[in-house]
Amino acid sequence: MPPVQKRVLVVEDDVKTADIVRQYLERDGYRVVTAHDGAQGLDTARTSPPDLIVLDLLLPGLSGLDLCRILRRESSVPIIMLTALSTEQNKLTGLDLGADDYLTKPFSPRELVARVRAVLRRSPEESVPGPKALVCGPVFLDPGQRTVLVRGQEVHLTPTEFNILAVLLREPGRVFSRSQLVEHALGFDYEGMDRTVDVHVLNLRRKIELDPNRPEYIRTVYGVGYKFGG
Repeated sequence: MPPVQKRVLVVEDDVKTADIVRQYLERDGYRVVTAHDGAQGLDTARTSPPDLIVLDLLLPGLSGLDLCRILRRESSVPIIMLTALSTEQNKLTGLDLGADDYLTKPFSPRELVARVRAVLRRSPEESVPGPKALVCGPVFLDPGQRTVLVRGQEVHLTPTEFNILAVLLREPGRVFSRSQLVEHALGFDYEGMDRTVDVHVLNLRRKIELDPNRPEYIRTVYGVGYKFGG
């Protein structure tokens, strides 16, 4: 039985750009749906949830940042941002809202396809039996079911956040550098900024720490990286 095609939603107001992205993704075996403004993108994401969203940030009406913010309250669907705003702070702002990756315009369609492949590789497949659960303090992570409980309450993580937490929980107390977290959690082919890891860790702390400003679980080792626990 052939594998089920992954479905990608492309939210891009420039029709020509959206069409080029659609063609390249379809050649790589994806089913593609396009939307040309934020409101249409939100409606499509809600009525027919995709496996991944390619999201332009500068959209008419409902902006890409606002759309990302809304989607993150409702879903952990992987999101790749497209932005003409090339400053590091603009990229980090999108990541801070929960996007998994970004590309700066103008971009290579082939590179976008490669990023889509990479993000989907670290996204959950169907829930299947897998490695045993990881437990440390109040945090319970089930790799097979892709679920996380903190103090008995389920916490919804993006695929990237889940993978970073899993890496840290497998070896509590071990210090991982940013480059090691990129390698283990994001993949060898990830080409984003090291500071991307900082943003994902900050988002994780907001979700699992009682006081994200004074983290008890995901600890910073200054000048080196991060570890789980004391």
